Amino acid sequence: MSGDQSLPGEEPVPEKTDEAAFWETPDIYGAYPRLTEDQIARLAEHGQRRTMAPNDVLIREGERCETFFVVLSGTVAVVEDYGTPEEHVLRVHGPGRFIGELGLLHGQVAFYTAVVREPGEVLVVSLDQLRHLVSQDSSIGDVVLRACLGRRALLVGQGAGFRIVGSRYSPDTRRLREFAVRNRLPHRWIDLETDEEAEELLRRFGVGPEETPLVIWRDTTLLRNPSNAELARLIGLSSIPAGNRHGDVLIVGSGPAGLAAAVYAASEGLSTTVVEAMATGGQAGTSSRIENLLGFPSGISGAELTERAVLQADKFGARISLPLEATGLHAKDEDHYVVAFADGSEIAARAVILAMGARYRRLQVPGIERLEGTSVHYSATVYEAQQCRTDPVAVVGGGNSAGQAVLFLAGYAPKVHLLVRGASLEANMSRYLVDQVERHPRVEVMLHTEVTEVIGREVLEELDVVDNRTGGHRRLAVRSLFVFTGADPHTEWLAGIIALDSRGFVLTGPEAQEACVYPEVWHGRGRSCMTLEASLPGVFAVGDVRSGSVKRVASAAGEGAMAIHFVHRHLGHSAVPGTTGTSAVAGRSDVSPRIRHKESAWLA
Repeated sequence: MSGDQSLPGEEPVPEKTDEAAFWETPDIYGAYPRLTEDQIARLAEHGQRRTMAPNDVLIREGERCETFFVVLSGTVAVVEDYGTPEEHVLRVHGPGRFIGELGLLHGQVAFYTAVVREPGEVLVVSLDQLRHLVSQDSSIGDVVLRACLGRRALLVGQGAGFRIVGSRYSPDTRRLREFAVRNRLPHRWIDLETDEEAEELLRRFGVGPEETPLVIWRDTTLLRNPSNAELARLIGLSSIPAGNRHGDVLIVGSGPAGLAAAVYAASEGLSTTVVEAMATGGQAGTSSRIENLLGFPSGISGAELTERAVLQADKFGARISLPLEATGLHAKDEDHYVVAFADGSEIAARAVILAMGARYRRLQVPGIERLEGTSVHYSATVYEAQQCRTDPVAVVGGGNSAGQAVLFLAGYAPKVHLLVRGASLEANMSRYLVDQVERHPRVEVMLHTEVTEVIGREVLEELDVVDNRTGGHRRLAVRSLFVFTGADPHTEWLAGIIALDSRGFVLTGPEAQEACVYPEVWHGRGRSCMTLEASLPGVFAVGDVRSGSVKRVASAAGEGAMAIHFVHRHLGHSAVPGTTGTSAVAGRSDVSPRIRHKESAWLA
């Protein structure tokens, strides 16, 4: 059985390679590449050789790994539940392959144990050196990043990692599952209502159904209805140290706009912090394929685009922390703002960039609430798609996100109904997507169509839809519903603080100053509100959260980059493009020593 015949999530049959006399897992979709001699030689310049004996543990499940291993000789097995009765091998790697997946690059704990199967030698590279090479050497970076993304997808598909035990009707179960899915965390959901394993686990840990949802990992860690922050700490997601909550720029939100702002701010020497309430990448991070982004002619998944941007931001020194949900904004003094968070913490910064994006509106129809998170979804990732292999599904929406979801799901489901309330796809969908959607043999486009009822007790069974021209009703037998309708901004916490438009999006530029909540803050400034600046000086809005923005990935990233130019102007830097300049605020103790006072030449 060759590698390209296996499906994501399936355990491949080991095969004997031509390169070496051992058994190893075949390469699947580029997830298990063999490094070239030249690539290994470049890595060897930054690492050390180490001999390995049988049963040596290189990486241990549940512990952080600060080392990148390249197998030079021998074999290494990647094992889940190592040392327990449930131990099983996920894959085996031989010479030329490396050990690690996405969590390695982000400092997360390992979701597996890497143990030596046959003696040999490994190349050991520190995590800092690896991050440097990934960002600087495209030959190595592309191979490692694609493999790490592929391996994470396979871990998710295999149900590796922690387990969430909870009822499909529980809002907290849905919350934990959404957090895990959006952050691409390997896990398995065990349904309290239908899974026989659920009862056995409750007995083993001595807990009752009323104490669920539970998070269980390695049969040694049990969390009862944890918060998203508690789950994040278990996995090792990034957090900001208590004594490091002051900087030059605070970016709220980590979609394309927020990550672009982070890359440009940090690369130009500004002390930069990014906070995110749910998951890096925003809505773009859930997209299966973005094909109209400049520089990616064959398209790129939202997950890969996000991970590349996160690595870039990390390379330049930006700190990214999640989950932190912003709840308030106020001025600390003349030169600083403070953003408060739901966990009671605060971060102070000299400039704030609002990049919270927008979330898809929940469909308000009878019967939908009880099925949200189980049969009704507001994103289309591999996790949801793998549950749609045998049954038809429906997608609601007429924009690019809906079109991308339809094409992605059509690769899994036997039939995809696209329900559009308007008269055509062209009104809100890019032409390249319209052509693909209309040509796809598994897709049925239903214009002038709206959902009026969701039918099903435990899982979705049918949709009642209406033709909004004739009033005629029809039943669709589908098992999953994906909703990509209009979006609402994450700005409830800013009401009464900065100027918002009638739909809650942040006003910027002259419109913002005219509608300023506190006009007196502009007195004595000697300037008017800049293009991306909100109604408070030094607070900027970029991407989908900004009123009047173009809802595209490229424009969001462009606004994020542009915002840093205006941040420099707000901070009073007299920058000389491409060189180190002198700050107009030199000598003040609150100026970060890392600032190079540099602006991009094309924005000068």
